[in-house]
Amino acid sequence: MSELIEFEEEISENEEPRMLSRNHSFLMGRITGLLFSDERFTVMPELSLDASQIDLSQFYIKAKDELIPDISLYPNEVGLGSPLDELKMKDMPLLVIEVLSPRQSMNDIIAKFHAYFALSIKSCWLVMPAIKSITVYPKPNQHKTFDLNDNEIVDEIMDIRLPMQKIFGE
Repeated sequence: MSELIEFEEEISENEEPRMLSRNHSFLMGRITGLLFSDERFTVMPELSLDASQIDLSQFYIKAKDELIPDISLYPNEVGLGSPLDELKMKDMPLLVIEVLSPRQSMNDIIAKFHAYFALSIKSCWLVMPAIKSITVYPKPNQHKTFDLNDNEIVDEIMDIRLPMQKIFGE
C-alpha cells in the first residue's frame, strides 16, 4: 500500500493529473491503430520519456524530469525490452503525438513541443478533436495543418501518410 501512495505522490510532483475525454481516447485509439500497421515503427501510447537531460522549466513546463506524450513512435527495432522494465525511456522517439484534451491549452502543448525538439525528437503532431484537424510540426516554429478537406495527413519528415477520414471516423 505504501508503494502505491509513493507512486501517486511522484506523479503529482512531476505532472498535473491527466483528465482524458471520450474524444481524446477515441482519437488516440484511431491513430495508434493506423500507425500499428506501418511495420517501420513501434507505437507506444502514454510512454514516460526521461527528460532529465534538459531543464523543462525553460519551456514553462511544471514537470521536473519526465514528459508523457499521448503517442510515441519508435523505429521498429524498439519493442519489448528485458524482463526488467524501464519506467522512463532514455531513448527518444522519432515522433510524438499529442491530442488536445478539454483541459489543456494549445500553449501548453506548444511548450511541450519545444521541449520535445530540444530532446531531438524529429516531428510532433497536435491533434485537435473539436475542429477535427491535425497540425504537423517538423520544426518548433514551422507547421502545416490538415483537416477534413484534406484526404490525408502527410508528415514528410517521417514519410507517413494517414487518411483523415479514418482518423476522425467520418
